[in-house]
Amino acid sequence: MTPQIIALGGGGFSMEPDNPLLDQYVLDASDANCPRITLLPTASGDSDRLIAQFYTAFNRYSCRPRHLSLFRQPTDMEAQLFDSDVIYVSGGNTRNMLAIWEAAGVTSMLRQAWERGIVLCGVSAGAICWFEQGHTDSRGDLSKLDCLGWLEGSCSPHYDGEVHRRPSYENLLQTGGIEPGIALDDGVAAHFEGTIRTRLVSSRPKAQAFSIRAENDALQQTELNVAYLG
Repeated sequence: MTPQIIALGGGGFSMEPDNPLLDQYVLDASDANCPRITLLPTASGDSDRLIAQFYTAFNRYSCRPRHLSLFRQPTDMEAQLFDSDVIYVSGGNTRNMLAIWEAAGVTSMLRQAWERGIVLCGVSAGAICWFEQGHTDSRGDLSKLDCLGWLEGSCSPHYDGEVHRRPSYENLLQTGGIEPGIALDDGVAAHFEGTIRTRLVSSRPKAQAFSIRAENDALQQTELNVAYLG
């Protein structure tokens, strides 16, 4: 099976509880008739509220939702992750999440899951973590964070949803503080097969995505084609 990653710049059950388009898209990426979808809410500190939102959302669909809470010292992490058809990584603090994953051995498990064809997806922290670098506020101010490096370049989520997001990313690109990459508005998801981006989709009709790099001290920004799912 082809490895897949779906990176959501924003949206999904935690941001758009009344808009099912991205949640259904994530489920449809699996070949399973009734996919087993596992929430990995580490970045949120295993928030009970977020976990409840997840079950409320995905119990509406033909799927089998469950979650894996690393803060509660699970003993069957590998079995649960590898028994999934989709693994959904929540938003929150990316830096803390990556550190906890590494300490718990989850990073290598996720890599194996990806290579086995289990769909990996996530929003915000769960989107940028797969790239070489993420544009994040995990340290407080928006800055670069070195991430897993499975996908090339950098990623900036919530591009239209946070007032300081765009100028910060542009400044980092112009000063060489971050690798060239992709910027995703809230509601936009970038779908990768292997390490190749094959599609951009959106739950919002006017949401956009951009490929951005600095060249000769000038920003080169290309608007990418985004398919509205509605």
